[in-house]
Amino acid sequence: MDPDLSQLADHLDDAGVDGYLVDADGTDSTQRYLSGFDAPDPFSTVYTPETTAILVSALEFGRAKTASRADDVSRLADYDYRELVSEHGAAAAKARVVAAWLDDLGVERVATPDRFPLGPADRLRERGLGITPDADDVVTEIRARKTPEEVDNVREAQRANEAAMRATETLLREADVGETDNDGAVLRHDGEVLTSERVKVEIESTLLEHGCGLDETIVACGTDAADPHNRGSGPLRPDEPIIVDIFPRSKTTGYHADMTRTFCKGEPDGTLVEWFDRTDAAREAALDAVVPGATGAAVHDAVCDVYENAGLPTLRSDPTTETGFIHSTGHGVGLDVHELPRVAPDGDELRPGHVITIEPGLYDPSVGGVRIEDLVVVTEDGYENLTDYPVELQV
Repeated sequence: MDPDLSQLADHLDDAGVDGYLVDADGTDSTQRYLSGFDAPDPFSTVYTPETTAILVSALEFGRAKTASRADDVSRLADYDYRELVSEHGAAAAKARVVAAWLDDLGVERVATPDRFPLGPADRLRERGLGITPDADDVVTEIRARKTPEEVDNVREAQRANEAAMRATETLLREADVGETDNDGAVLRHDGEVLTSERVKVEIESTLLEHGCGLDETIVACGTDAADPHNRGSGPLRPDEPIIVDIFPRSKTTGYHADMTRTFCKGEPDGTLVEWFDRTDAAREAALDAVVPGATGAAVHDAVCDVYENAGLPTLRSDPTTETGFIHSTGHGVGLDVHELPRVAPDGDELRPGHVITIEPGLYDPSVGGVRIEDLVVVTEDGYENLTDYPVELQV
C-alpha cells in the first residue's frame, strides 16, 4: 500500500521545512504508515517530497530493504555508530548519526509528530537540526482516509472479530444456569462457572486462529456493564446484560477492527429490552446520517435525538449526567483502534475513505449497560457496513 502523501508535501512546504522525521518503533502508527516497516526497536524515518528514507540497526537492515516502502535504507553502521558510542555514549552517538544521515539527504529542518521524544529532539537541535513539532498532526489526518487496500485490511480483521463474537455467543448459548453464589445465580459451561475471564480466553484463541491478536477486551456483566470501559471480571449471570466489545489487530497488516454486542442469557427485564431496542434505533439513526459531507457531530446528534426523545439522559442534554448516553457515538479505526475522525460533538466533516464506529449505548448501575457497535466506511454516496453480525439481545 503506497499512501498518497501529497498533503504532507504541501504541509512541509507551508511550514518551510525539508522533511518529516519520526523516531519510534513499528508499533507507532505514524511510523508504520510512513515507512511501511514494523520493527520492535525505535528507528528513524524521514519523508521529503522527493524520497522516503529510513535508518535502522544492522539487525533490521536486510529486512528493511525488502519489507519497507522506503526509497533509501541506511544502517547505523554506515556512520561509524559503534565507534561513536565508545567515544560519546549511545544517546549522543545516535544523535550524531541521525544528524549526519539527514545532512547526506539534504535535510536541515524537519517537522515531527507532536509526541516526538524530547531527548532525541534536544540532542538533534544541539547538532544544528531545526525541529518544529507538528501540533496539527497532519499524518494522522492523512491516515484517516483509507485506501481501498486499507479498507480491505480492516474488513479482514472484522471477519476475524465476527468469528470471535460468534464463539462468545456460542459459549453463552450453550451455558446453563447453575447454583447460586453469594450474589445470585451464575452461568455454567461444561460443569464450570462461566466467567468473563473464560470468555476472553475463547475470544483471544479464536482471534489467533484468524491471524489477529489483542491486548485486552471487554466482557462485562451486570453492574460492570454500566461502566463503558470496565473490562469485566468474575462469573457471568443469567437475566443480566453482558456487553462484549472486541477490538483486535491483524498480526499481518497491523489494522484493527472493532465491534460490540450486548447479550442476555435468560429473561431480560422490561427496562433492559426497552434500552436495547432504543439503542438499536439510535444505531440505525446514526447510520442513516452517515454520508460524505456530514459531520461527525451531526451523526452524534442523531443518536442523542433518539435517546432524548425517549426521555433518556445524554451528555448533550445534561453534561453532568452519570447515567444514560455518556460517551461519544464513535471514532476512526485503522492502524490505531482510536484515531480520526471523531464521531462526537466536535466531529468534523466525514469524507469517503473514513472508517468509523457507530456505537450508541446506555448505562445505569441499576440496569447495567447496553452498547451496540458497527464498523462502517464512508463511501462516495453513503456508507458500507463492514460488520456482518446480527443484533439480538437474548441467546
